[in-house]
Amino acid sequence: MTSPRRVELYDTTLRDGTQGLGITLTLVDKINIARLLDDLGFDYIEGGYPLSNPKDVAFFEEARKIEWKHAKVCAFGMTRRKDVKPEDDIGMNALVNAGAPIITIVGKTWDLHVDEVLRVGRDENLVMIEDSVRYCSDQPQVEQVFYDAEHFFDGYKANAQYALQTLDAAVKGGATRLVLCDTNGGSLPSEITEIVNALQAHLASRTPKTPSPTPTLAIHVHNDGGLAVANSLAAVQAGCVQVQGTINGIGERCGNVDLITIAANLSLKYGMDVLRKSAVQRLTELSRFVYDATGTTPVPNQPYVSDGAFSHKGGMHVHAVQRIAHSYEHVPPESIGNQRHILVSELSGASNIAADLGEKFGISDNKAVQRKVLERVQDLEHEGYQFERAKASYELLVYEALGRRTAFWDLDHYRCTISRHSDDSAGTEATVKLMVNGKVEHRVAEGDGPVNALDGALRACLRPHYPQIERLHLADYSVRVVNPTAESAARVRATIEFAVGLNDPNCETRWFTTVGVDTNVVDASWQAIADAIQYHLIESNKAVKA
Repeated sequence: MTSPRRVELYDTTLRDGTQGLGITLTLVDKINIARLLDDLGFDYIEGGYPLSNPKDVAFFEEARKIEWKHAKVCAFGMTRRKDVKPEDDIGMNALVNAGAPIITIVGKTWDLHVDEVLRVGRDENLVMIEDSVRYCSDQPQVEQVFYDAEHFFDGYKANAQYALQTLDAAVKGGATRLVLCDTNGGSLPSEITEIVNALQAHLASRTPKTPSPTPTLAIHVHNDGGLAVANSLAAVQAGCVQVQGTINGIGERCGNVDLITIAANLSLKYGMDVLRKSAVQRLTELSRFVYDATGTTPVPNQPYVSDGAFSHKGGMHVHAVQRIAHSYEHVPPESIGNQRHILVSELSGASNIAADLGEKFGISDNKAVQRKVLERVQDLEHEGYQFERAKASYELLVYEALGRRTAFWDLDHYRCTISRHSDDSAGTEATVKLMVNGKVEHRVAEGDGPVNALDGALRACLRPHYPQIERLHLADYSVRVVNPTAESAARVRATIEFAVGLNDPNCETRWFTTVGVDTNVVDASWQAIADAIQYHLIESNKAVKA
């Protein structure tokens, strides 16, 4: 039995990924991401360009102290400057001094860039490539040098002979990987296949006069045409042994190829050997870790690992999935560490209610309750509510339909006052009056805004009766206009995410989301906050009874 074909994964999240709009990483973030990549079995981790900024220099200093399990750390840089010897070039020295076992050198392959951007003679560019690769290859601490052929596909289409000459120069210098870059991201899969095949034939036809061994090919594409995954897979099928990209596809302009999707496809679709054993099942964990580190919002329909990847809303779809999962799922969600989500909305059928919460609430066969909840969801979504993300508010509807929604308090009134002073300072004060367990609670709180102040006053009223609310923390808050044509009188939807047990080492953190809708943003927020506290109290009381 033959072993599955091994395909290397080269991650450039820490360098190319940070060139994306709004992406920034601290040194600690970069080290933590690199450790997780190494743990999962990524082959190469590009730490950055050691000449560009102190943070990248510090990364390589820290990387030298770490005992990596599998990955090789790579330093990235450019060829030497015109008319400067490699040993005298500040960029070359920064590369070799980084102490990385792999050096990746980028050079000009497209004659347009040589003539108009770099503005050197074409022969001089070839010498610069060969000199730079050889200088790095000759360093005792350097195990391999990869040559990034920038704009290779555009260069090949414009002047194939010169593009091949640039690769030959890198081979003469000792490059062990020729990285074929679709830097502008505009190539088509058919072009990738054709050109990689032509390059394979060119390399195979080299004369024995070239002493260095034939290097292997890698692919590095951008996503400007929306074809990064397709182009990378086409390159692998044509013989490339390595795919370069980023986690979640972050990067300049439209981003790089998403290594999450690449790893999943290569492993689950092609049966190829990528990452460590069982690491593909942790791809969802990796994706979310990088979203958190970069402070970016997860793409809701990202293949394989997003919440939407295995979410089912239409009643017919849900009914089918409940019977035969693969009727609407191309792979099992657990194969990449994800899970199935049954969504409830105005498009749902009663089967969605049964599939999602039937077991928890014991209503799998209670068609009357299922229909009652569905009709309530449809009515509220017509008013602007949305329950796909607000699972806690949705579950409260089920509690209400079953007559099991506890009234933990009765509201008398609440009021917010916002004051602006002559020195441009501002203050917000909220007053809340409730009846709680037969006792009047009337409290005042100040806050950074009306939502914060109301939350403080409500908690002050409830804390003596329900001390468990101290474990509930607001984690995220967003407001969306529901009917913008009404302008300033429009209804707004406040969606709030909460965490239970955040930073508590004695328990696992639990997250849930609630929603409120009103023409008044404060009233919409109050609904979401009140729902969250009520839901938390119901769930925590159930846990105590259990």
